[in-house]
Amino acid sequence: MELLFALLILLILTRAFGEMAHRLGQPALLGELVAGVALGVTVKFFDGVSPFIADLPNDRVFLALTDLGIFFLMLYGGVELRASKLAEVSGNSFFVAACGLFLPAAVGLGVAWAWLPESPLKLAQALFVGVALAITAVPVSIRLLMDLGQLNSKAGQTIVAAAIIDDVLSLVLLAVLVGMMAEGGSVSAAIVLRLTGSIVAFFVIAYFVGHVVVPHVGRFVRSLRTAEFEFSSLLLAALGFAVLAELLNLHFVLGAFVAGLLFERRSAGYAVYEEVKKRLSAVTLGFLAPIFFASIGLHLDLSAAREIPLFLSLLIVVAFVTKLLGAGIPAWLSGLSPRDATAVGVGMSARGAVELIVADIALRAGLFAHPDPPPPIVAHLFSAIVIVALVTTLVTPIALRRVFSGAGSGSRPIG
Repeated sequence: MELLFALLILLILTRAFGEMAHRLGQPALLGELVAGVALGVTVKFFDGVSPFIADLPNDRVFLALTDLGIFFLMLYGGVELRASKLAEVSGNSFFVAACGLFLPAAVGLGVAWAWLPESPLKLAQALFVGVALAITAVPVSIRLLMDLGQLNSKAGQTIVAAAIIDDVLSLVLLAVLVGMMAEGGSVSAAIVLRLTGSIVAFFVIAYFVGHVVVPHVGRFVRSLRTAEFEFSSLLLAALGFAVLAELLNLHFVLGAFVAGLLFERRSAGYAVYEEVKKRLSAVTLGFLAPIFFASIGLHLDLSAAREIPLFLSLLIVVAFVTKLLGAGIPAWLSGLSPRDATAVGVGMSARGAVELIVADIALRAGLFAHPDPPPPIVAHLFSAIVIVALVTTLVTPIALRRVFSGAGSGSRPIG
């Protein structure tokens, strides 16, 4: 009964705050995060008002629900992107994506390594910061470009294509991070070979299933008459890939995301694809995703801004500058105008949901518990990364609007 009451409160708040954020021109996840933060602060300030909500992040059933939120978010993200879009990506977009991912990752890792104290998990903690800063929020970027009427411009198409590649490469980095945490944060030639073998094996199996098995399964599913079997088939595939990822010591998010990528219009049929996507969106965005984002807000400790202000400020600056340079300069070298190249760098700066998922995975793995007791910079590292996600997702729309409106007419549409 207490859990149901807590879910009722969370869903009311997240939906209300998400709607307000949407009306203010911001992604709904910002409002949902703020709802979680507001609830967490209120419960802590008025001690004893609702001890169950205060202890909600430690409740096993609630944690299972947030795991489902992560699972469905990554599955929905894969369905939204589709593998066919990756095949259409040009070499220039891959160049932009690779530089726009590895520069933030490298600088983030270096900054964290210089600031974090010595511990058995120092390398894993530094890699976590690098992975978190490397991510680009594809849904946020697409929504912004649609609002600005720039989705089909050269800059817009470059942002979307590069952000899609960023997401895939970021999940590979996440697989490496999870593998390192499973090994106690250590790294050696044997561990690197084992992780590389696991990642290669996973994608080889995924490629085989996608090109050999899925077309036959699609035809079989279309011949069935059981209600909602198409939706169940997608869930079965996602769960199967998630289990495979876990068996290979990777994280289940990689399996869910790849299963979504393999769910294509041509194999499922246009009508089935759109219907399943609609149901997946309802379950994900209507229930599980808001609960997950609220749980992140409940974990967030705003005292990070007081305890580690210099480190937090440095992370925010690095998050913006490395994306601007790492993606913007390659875009300019690829033939875009300086204004459009700047738009690419700015448009890829928003982090969004995937960064929050990475932070949640690291938190549950105990990455911020060493050394014991953890010093302030480690104890507040989770909150610092969440604040970076909030700030970049909030500032990017404002900055991108200024870039596109500051030089007269917008970019010319391609095609």
